Amino acid sequence: MQRLHTILAALAIATAANAQIGQPFIHDPSTIAECEGKYYTFGTGGGGLISEDGWSWHSGAERPGGGAAPDVIKVGDRYLCIYGATGGGLGGGHSGRILTMWNKTLDPKSPDFKWSTAVEVCASDGMEDQDAIDPGVLLDPTTGRMWVSYGTYFGTIRLIELDPKTGFRVKGNKEKDIAIDCEATDLIYKDGWYYLLGTHGTCCDGVNSTYNIVVGRSRSVEGPYIDNVGRDMFHGGGRMVIAAGNRKTGAGHFGRTILDEGVEIMSFHWEADFDQGGRSTLAIHPLLWKNGWPYAGEQVKAGMYAILSERRGYSLELGVDFVRMNVARAGGFGRPQANAAPPQPVAEQTLAQVQGSWPAGDIAVRCSDYMFRPWQKWELATTGKGTIAGPLFVIRIAGTNRALTATADLELTTKEFANLDEQLWRVEQLTDGTYRIMPYAIPGQGKNQKYCIYSAGDSTPTLAEYDFKSDNSKWNLRLEK
Repeated sequence: MQRLHTILAALAIATAANAQIGQPFIHDPSTIAECEGKYYTFGTGGGGLISEDGWSWHSGAERPGGGAAPDVIKVGDRYLCIYGATGGGLGGGHSGRILTMWNKTLDPKSPDFKWSTAVEVCASDGMEDQDAIDPGVLLDPTTGRMWVSYGTYFGTIRLIELDPKTGFRVKGNKEKDIAIDCEATDLIYKDGWYYLLGTHGTCCDGVNSTYNIVVGRSRSVEGPYIDNVGRDMFHGGGRMVIAAGNRKTGAGHFGRTILDEGVEIMSFHWEADFDQGGRSTLAIHPLLWKNGWPYAGEQVKAGMYAILSERRGYSLELGVDFVRMNVARAGGFGRPQANAAPPQPVAEQTLAQVQGSWPAGDIAVRCSDYMFRPWQKWELATTGKGTIAGPLFVIRIAGTNRALTATADLELTTKEFANLDEQLWRVEQLTDGTYRIMPYAIPGQGKNQKYCIYSAGDSTPTLAEYDFKSDNSKWNLRLEK
């Protein structure tokens, strides 16, 4: 019993960990890049963060040149970094330069780590109505052409084209103004649309910063970028993607990372995290899409949930006998009720009323109609561990230490929680708002990147290969408490 209390206490402490941990302190983060199994993001000032798992971050990423607001993209077997050397009012003016440089690796400990000489690709003279800073880069998946948007509130957001082989400006390319009233822009492409994401509001004022991320879209990378009500971003339009919330304010510097089909994340910074002393921190949220528009999802929080299949809507539950509630059926059926006593609430069935009939040892799981019964209520508790998509969870029948567990033969069972990797679960929100639920490891196979909880039949959950196109792979979470 003491061991159980120790485990539960550790999980209770970890429950509060629902954002990137370690020392995720950064301003103006680049889009997250993966290199040799590690994750990297670079920020203003020349430094950056490294993570082994995408969840716990620490300083150590390196790039020369200082300056501000870099972006990084992998092109072939090399990494291109683009950054603003000056501008943005730094040093008292808006005379800015944007430069590119290459590296074979992002690991500063690698013998291949060596940044090439930086090359200027555009500039602003401090007199024109434009500021060369805050670049965001897109390698167009449909054409292979490379585009960069840049600029601040001081004037326009501009678009230029680079040569993806050299990182130089395409010869003869003329910059084009595409937006105003934003900064720290980024370009992405999805399903025939180009999206311009810009940071709107006030910067660099800590808990008083009003930064938020907005978006417009176009069928052409050169615009015009129009928002959801027909406003051109060149005239101040933009649909909200994310603003302040959860004791954090100042969302800025959007980056998109595709983890799998239907699994996307957005990275950015909070200007001020109230729970981190008001410091600027790296944030990673699910990136969702609805009616052709991106918006930020929320990482799953610890709590009590019903887990419902997208296939049929049935609930994941213990494979135990249904226990009836001994409550008399009340009134109705057309009989007069004028003198009836006021109805009184019916108490829900408790764990103590049903647990005695459960078999000892492991119990399999199934799906059935949700009746808010104790064998259908699951407690999700964070563990202090995570991946780039969010925290790892223990999923237990609420009020017990009976944990959902993956088996070596790709089935599901429940057993006493023993802190096994096959008892840890990735619960990741998909782009359509549903969830995939994946065991962190499969016994005998190691870490799992392939199998998820899958509805093989309406009442038959199992583990099978994730398929975004099938509702069998998708689940919904309904908070019960």
